[in-house]
Amino acid sequence: MGDTGTEQGRSGARAYIGSFTSAGGRGVLTAEVDGETGALTVTGGSDAVADPSFLALAGPVLHAVSETDTGAVAAFDVTGPAPRPLGTPVPVGGAGPTHLALAAGHLLTANYTSGSVTALPLAEDGTARPATTVLRHEGGGPVADRQSGPHAHQVLPDPSGRWVVSVDLGTDSVRICALDPATGALTLHGETALRPGTGPRHLAFHPAGTHAYVLNELEPTLTVCRWDAAEGVLEPLAETPVVPEGATGPSYPSEVVVAPDGRFLWAAVRGDDTLAVLALDADGAGARLVATVPCGGTWPRDLTLDPSGRRLYAANERSGDVTWFTLDPDTGVPARKGSVEAPAASCVVFG
Repeated sequence: MGDTGTEQGRSGARAYIGSFTSAGGRGVLTAEVDGETGALTVTGGSDAVADPSFLALAGPVLHAVSETDTGAVAAFDVTGPAPRPLGTPVPVGGAGPTHLALAAGHLLTANYTSGSVTALPLAEDGTARPATTVLRHEGGGPVADRQSGPHAHQVLPDPSGRWVVSVDLGTDSVRICALDPATGALTLHGETALRPGTGPRHLAFHPAGTHAYVLNELEPTLTVCRWDAAEGVLEPLAETPVVPEGATGPSYPSEVVVAPDGRFLWAAVRGDDTLAVLALDADGAGARLVATVPCGGTWPRDLTLDPSGRRLYAANERSGDVTWFTLDPDTGVPARKGSVEAPAASCVVFG
């Protein structure tokens, strides 16, 4: 496909969609966002990088993992209607990177297949330079076909900016690390064990920064944790389901997001193909399932709030679309409003 675009994308809010090129995806897509309706209109794309499954935006530079056996990150200039590759992809020293985030002048990747986290410093032009640290996880879990070794699935900075946390599906744990902004060194500070066999996948923090919510993939539950930013300690408090009691069939939760005001939490659940709505206690220490709604497609791999916090966007991988929802301000329940075609969609981020 190469790089394509139209003049339509030169103004207004933007969204960027990642996808699996190995499954028919068109790479990284740029979409214009209608400010009134939230509708997405694709204006261009680039398939210059294989399997750009997760994205992170830093000003005019969009970063993407290349979720391949060799593992790399790529950068795109997104000032035009279509993403334009910047330089060549940079190896991350790990296989199957599934997630990336920005922290302290570095790009961080979670490398699922090899079970590691990588730190890459950013150059002045915003592109990644060679990795300074590849921190390998150790351990496993009781689910033989999914937990024979470590599988880092997400890495992100905590709200205080003091710590980097990584969620490992293979070891049923969350690791807390310190990142030296001068050297790019990642050092392990501590590790929090979760219930064996739950397979933690992604984590989201409460806006107050005092609690975190770990979404588990191998069991459809959410683990509520207390977060102590001063000490860098994550303490599990309770688990709550993200599917209704009596739900049948396999369910594989994928992504979790928290409302800017801390009243609600939403989780995408594959298999069930639903979005779960959980009400949070006023202090963030408790969560309860209040509703589930269809995700608008099949296999919702990613779930994203728009910058206003009033809409949700589900990247439905197997039905090949991104569906958007408005959120009821009183109940938190999403209402489907539309969708746009995006084959093998895996991620949505907003500019």
